[in-house]
Amino acid sequence: MESTPVTAADASRVWPALLDAHRAYQAAVSPAYDEVLWEVAQRAEDSGSLGKVDIGALVAWKRLSARTPWMAELMALPDAQIRSITRTAMEAVRDSTLSRAEAARKGRSVVWELPGCRSGDALASTLLTAAAPHRMAVYDRRAHHALTALGLNLTNTPGRYGRYLHLLDQLLAQRDPLAVDWTAREIDIALYWLGNSPTG
Repeated sequence: MESTPVTAADASRVWPALLDAHRAYQAAVSPAYDEVLWEVAQRAEDSGSLGKVDIGALVAWKRLSARTPWMAELMALPDAQIRSITRTAMEAVRDSTLSRAEAARKGRSVVWELPGCRSGDALASTLLTAAAPHRMAVYDRRAHHALTALGLNLTNTPGRYGRYLHLLDQLLAQRDPLAVDWTAREIDIALYWLGNSPTG
């Protein structure tokens, strides 16, 4: 089941807020902050997979807690096993024969095997974004909160990450002229900032 359709009226209402939030993010956050994400993405591009070192770097980048049972479980797995899973997920999210939402759903179902990806979409979406940074986007509770505040509905039922990407895809299809070069990642940055602000 896809997300609720984004109407032209929705898009004309939402885009000014996204553009403002993205500008505010850029003014407040160092451009060096995403260096870790892009380095991991390049490593994934070169190797075709993500390993334990890459996931550890992404956990730090996303500021997730590493003092969790799932992290200990993940570290106990052989790196080759993790790379086998992430290689399959990477192939899924980069499959140009699939829509963005379909690719997201497929990749999400693959990384479900990894500890830390079995509930919630924060870590899973981060891994998938590193695997396909120009196609996927990071999901977290702040982005979800911002969508709700903007009047866009995203339910928490199974398949949420695919619906999230479908919603972002609809926004990109009706993008503001000032966002001509935006990817789904730019929208998630704007949503993160909106959802993280006291008034967001």
